[in-house]
Amino acid sequence: MDFMTLALPQEPAGGIAGWAADLVDTLGGPGAGLAIALENLFPPLPSEVILPLTGFAAGQGVITLFSALFWTTLGSVVGAAALYGIGVAFGRERMHALWARLPLVKASDLERTEAWFARHGTKAVLLGRMVPIFRSLISVPAGVERMPLPIFLALTTLGSLVWNSVLVLAGYWLGDQWDTVGTYVGVLSKVVLVLALAAVAAYVIVRVRSCNRTPVGAAARHRRRD
Repeated sequence: MDFMTLALPQEPAGGIAGWAADLVDTLGGPGAGLAIALENLFPPLPSEVILPLTGFAAGQGVITLFSALFWTTLGSVVGAAALYGIGVAFGRERMHALWARLPLVKASDLERTEAWFARHGTKAVLLGRMVPIFRSLISVPAGVERMPLPIFLALTTLGSLVWNSVLVLAGYWLGDQWDTVGTYVGVLSKVVLVLALAAVAAYVIVRVRSCNRTPVGAAARHRRRD
């Protein structure tokens, strides 16, 4: 019985799990690293499937546990570095130009965000690597703000190693039940997404109300001057 059959005993060898299992079966550790690098660039690819599956492969002797952790962490860093490069290429000037065209936002909002990132960017990059959805996206503002590359790579490596280790080891210990990891992490991802959408909605509501009040306040001040 081959690894693909062991990994996917009750479903056809297709989908994300089948694709990842085929990469690991064919390329070993580098295949897992490639899958995770692509997951960083395309967040819809779920690390909560790829990483536990890689841990299961290590438990079956397809690759070693060290290889699983090394290559998936390297893949995370490579993918994050590519997104960092996109942020650098986009740059602050383009970011400000784009921001100026967006409705309901002010230049001061972006300036405050930049100031926050200057103070807390290291924590954001480190902890962001352990938060579903944001673990990929956090690399772009780091590039836009030109966080020193050695610091970015060090923080990304550490944060990725922690996240990858938890999911890879879970798959390693759970054996053929590795896919249950995805269920729990998937719920966490949905919670994070809902909270992010709620925050955006609250921001828009506050901005709309502020814009609606501004003309009234300006008219009142004008009448007082008259």
